[in-house]
Amino acid sequence: MTEKPRAKAIVVVGAQWGDEGKGKVVDYLAQSFDYTARYAGGHNAGHTVIFDNHKYVLQLIPSGILRPGKKAVIGAGTVVDPAALLVEVENLRKSGIETRGRLFLSDRAHLIFPYHREMDKAAESARGAAAIGTTSRGIGPAYEDKMARRGIRVVDLLNSDGFKNKLERVIEEKNAISRATYGHPLETAGLLDEYLEIAAHIRGFVVDTCVLLNRALDNGESVLFEGAQGTMLDIDHGTYPYVTSSNATSGGVATGLGVAPTRIQGVVGVTKAYTTRVGSGPFPTEMPDLDAQAVRERGKEFGAVTGRPRRCGWLDLVVLKYAKMLNGIDSLVVTKLDVFDTQPEIKICTGYRYKGKTLGEMPPDVETLSQVEPEYKTLPGWQTPTPGIQDVQGLPKAARDYLDFISSALQVEIGMISTGPERDATIVPRGTKLAAWV
Repeated sequence: MTEKPRAKAIVVVGAQWGDEGKGKVVDYLAQSFDYTARYAGGHNAGHTVIFDNHKYVLQLIPSGILRPGKKAVIGAGTVVDPAALLVEVENLRKSGIETRGRLFLSDRAHLIFPYHREMDKAAESARGAAAIGTTSRGIGPAYEDKMARRGIRVVDLLNSDGFKNKLERVIEEKNAISRATYGHPLETAGLLDEYLEIAAHIRGFVVDTCVLLNRALDNGESVLFEGAQGTMLDIDHGTYPYVTSSNATSGGVATGLGVAPTRIQGVVGVTKAYTTRVGSGPFPTEMPDLDAQAVRERGKEFGAVTGRPRRCGWLDLVVLKYAKMLNGIDSLVVTKLDVFDTQPEIKICTGYRYKGKTLGEMPPDVETLSQVEPEYKTLPGWQTPTPGIQDVQGLPKAARDYLDFISSALQVEIGMISTGPERDATIVPRGTKLAAWV
């Protein structure tokens, strides 16, 4: 018997602290896949895609939905604010993008309620100087309920009697916690009716996405897996406690979508030509204020969801080596190369020193990481515009040298280079693994 060829199944992950430009990368790759499937996070993630002079900001729906005829999946590993999801669906409809029959929501995904947002804000406020810098959208508290086995899932919402009983029980418990911790009950009036009305609108999207995706792969259809945030925000492997509440690394595919790791054929890591992070936490290569401000303005480094200014720093190869190991990155995408078009010199962090000694591995604790001294290599800038260049050889030599230095240090190919936010400001070098997947 002739064995059927394996269906194409590729993961896209952020290799830094999120905001690397995964939305554009997923949108670009989605043209070559049947499905795009999101495996973790919530509507705290912002994916921005620009084409035909129109800007799309997606928060929960995979950006593959922007490609005509392609299907998008929100998996069980996500947490879903159903009201926010419906707003996103409506915004797409107004832009001429229909989601019915193309968007699928896992019946096992956990729901976010207004009380999650209340508790998120209260907890962040109570932390004071130790605040994590959350988006206060209820993501963390929803994952807390999931792990405490008191969460309410999409499937529960579709059974009105069962949903009423579960919601009343959870609200009673939440109110007791809120009174004891913050001194006041939660605002829950009208919540049951509001969510039952929402249920009627999302019912048509709900399926067993685990079965959907595995059947698609069995039938030879291709799937592009996407996470949210980035490697250094992973709940287990990131700069804890300044992390997100889910697994942003490639391992999240198996747990968040119910697709076995043996089905994954490759991993695409996405990094900026520099580094950014949002919120609190250690950032070894953070630039001085004036340098950071210049990069922030050129790179438009403000959150797609929150509008918060991002902290900016030099490229950190220690972080990228760690991300390559954790995710099994086969091909690296470098975005926002054009932000350095006016930079006379560019630093790259090649290692860390701590108390006079070179560290061989990524420190597990933020106390150590906040005290490391980056070791830098300085390369000349190219000071030439790169937008509009269509192939690698057309890039300035100094830009090619910069990319070659990254590739050599990490021992991984550069499979895509982005020189602007638009779809066509993209270079895919011939002969790479990534080129074979497009």
